[in-house]
Amino acid sequence: MGILSWILLGLIAGALAKAIRPGRDPQGCIVTMIIGVVGAVLGGFIATRVLGWGDVNGFNLYSILVATGGAVLALIIYAAITGRRS
Repeated sequence: MGILSWILLGLIAGALAKAIRPGRDPQGCIVTMIIGVVGAVLGGFIATRVLGWGDVNGFNLYSILVATGGAVLALIIYAAITGRRS
């Protein structure tokens, strides 16, 4: 996937993660996108290397679900580090 696809996937995953885990986090679009991209990488690593679910490639539903799961995890970690509660 190209860099624009990663950014778009990260934005979608970040937005879905914020909808799944709402709270008082005052992140804007850029921070949500960054957390989404970090979550996509984290989710892809966990899904392929740790759980052995196969490759995450392309822009498809499986990739979005894995990236969203990683983004939710990244939001939880971000909230724990910054001390913000939902």
